[in-house]
Amino acid sequence: MKFTDLSSAEFYQDPYPLYQRIRDDGRLVPIAANTFITGHHDIIEALLLDRKMGRRYLDSIRVRYGEEGIHEPVFQTMSRMFLMMNPPEHTRLRALLMKAFNARQIDLLREVTQAVADELIDALPADRPFDLVSSFTVPMPVRIICRLMDVRIDDASMLGADVGELMQSLEAAPLSADRLASANAAARKLEAYFKDVVAARRRKPGTDLISTLLSVNDDGDTFSEDEIISNVILLFFAGHETTSNMIGNALISLHRHPDQLDKLRAHPELLPRAVSECMRHDSSVQFVARTALEETEVDGVTLPKGTTVFMLLGAANRDPARFENPDKLDIERSESTNRSIMFGGGIHYCLGARLATLELETALGTLLTRLPNLRLTNIDDLQWHPRNTLRGVTSLIATR
Repeated sequence: MKFTDLSSAEFYQDPYPLYQRIRDDGRLVPIAANTFITGHHDIIEALLLDRKMGRRYLDSIRVRYGEEGIHEPVFQTMSRMFLMMNPPEHTRLRALLMKAFNARQIDLLREVTQAVADELIDALPADRPFDLVSSFTVPMPVRIICRLMDVRIDDASMLGADVGELMQSLEAAPLSADRLASANAAARKLEAYFKDVVAARRRKPGTDLISTLLSVNDDGDTFSEDEIISNVILLFFAGHETTSNMIGNALISLHRHPDQLDKLRAHPELLPRAVSECMRHDSSVQFVARTALEETEVDGVTLPKGTTVFMLLGAANRDPARFENPDKLDIERSESTNRSIMFGGGIHYCLGARLATLELETALGTLLTRLPNLRLTNIDDLQWHPRNTLRGVTSLIATR
C-alpha cells in the first residue's frame, strides 16, 4: 500500500474496492515511516475520540512533501486554521467561534436556505437539460455562506474557484508542482480578499458573521487579525465544497437505488434519515488524519508519540463489521447503525454540522417536491473530481 494507490483513475471513479482491499490487508496498514492507514470503523471511531490523538498538520505535510514542503504558502495558511490545531489553542478558538455561531442562531437560517434553493430552481430551464452541479449543488452553499458573511454574491464564483484550488492541499497523495502552485496562488488571493473584507467590517460593522467574529469577546479574549482571516477562509470552504459535493453524491446514490428514491418521494418524512444514510453511503468527506500527541494504544497496537494515522472515513462508512449490507442504500436503516462519521468526532467534530445538515435536507427536499420527475441523464457516465479527500462529480446532467 502506498499513497499513489489513492490517486488512480480507477480509485477516483470508485474508491470502495480499494477500501475493501485495505481493510483486508489489516487493521492498521503501514504506509510510510511512523505512518499507518486504516479503513475500519471501530478503530477510526476510537481514534477520533482519543484525546491523545490530535492534529499535527505540518507533520503530515512533512511526511508527503519533505521538510521544504511545510513552507509552501497554502500549507502555512491551512496551519493557522483552528481545525488544524490542538488544545489549548484549538479550545480557545473553537470557544470563540461557538459564541459567534450561537449568536447567529443557525436554526434561524432555515428561511434563507429555503429561499436560496427556490431561487436556484426557479432559474432552471424547463425545456432543455441542465447541469445540476453548476446550477444548483455548487451555487446553493456558496450563496448561503456569502449571505452569512455579507460577501458580494457577484464574487461567489471567483471565491468558489479559489476555494476549490485551496482544497487540493487536503489531498492524501502529494500534489504535482503545477497543482501545488495553483493552490498557493489561491491561498494568497483568498487571504488578500478577506483581509480587505475584515478591514471594511472594522470600519462599518454589520450583522453578518464576520462582524460577529470581530465583536466576540470571551472575558477579554478576542480573535487576532490573522486568526479571523484564516478562520473565515476555513468557514467559507467548509461551508462550500463539502456540502455541494454531498448534495450531488446523495442525488447519485438515490438515483442508483430507484426503490429508495421512490420510497422517499412517497414518504417525505423519511428525509432526515435519508440524508444520514446518503452521508454514510457515499460521503463527500473521505479522509482525515490524526497524529499521536503522546504514546497511545488502539486495537492492541501501541502508537508511539508522533505516529500519524490516515483514516479513510469512506471505508469506515462501508465497513461490513459495522453495517449490514454496507454497499446498499437503505433510507430506513435503523438509527443505531446509520451514524455517519462524515463530520468527524471528539473535540474536532464539525462546527458547521447543523448548518450542513440543514442545507442537505433543504436541497433534497426542495428538489423532490418541486421537480418530482427529475431525472439524471449521465448517471452511467459520471466524471469524478481527481481527489481522494473530498469526493464529488464535475457535472450532473438532468431534465425536469
